[in-house]
Amino acid sequence: MFQGESALTLDGKGRVTVPARFRDALSALCTGQMTVTKHPGRCLLLFPRPAWVEFRSKLLQLPMDAEAWRRLFLGSAMDVDIDAGSRVLLSPELRAWAGLGKDLMLVGMGSRMEIWDRERYLANENLTLSQPMPDGLRNMVM
Repeated sequence: MFQGESALTLDGKGRVTVPARFRDALSALCTGQMTVTKHPGRCLLLFPRPAWVEFRSKLLQLPMDAEAWRRLFLGSAMDVDIDAGSRVLLSPELRAWAGLGKDLMLVGMGSRMEIWDRERYLANENLTLSQPMPDGLRNMVM
């Protein structure tokens, strides 16, 4: 399970370094094989390959009225490997779509991770905090 936030920097070649705290788990889970794709919130999803295969299987079972969503996820998916420097290459197309600048946030979200432009992430967090907490969640934490 991936959780927590990590501030990252996009290098000049479009790579991000995977935080040390995730490396051992990713090595054991997927031998460094990952898949990156679009997320409707204008960030990128980073899946260990086994989690991606499971997600992809579920997408393929959806009815035809979900074809546009299936296209968003499957049509933009790219298989990537963690290189010897513990980095993952993000394609120019995916970086542009997610509006990624140099400063990023990697957010652990259970079986996957999200890669956000840092300013967009903070703005999204502030927007979330300005809205009422859903009842089910409020009852869990308060």
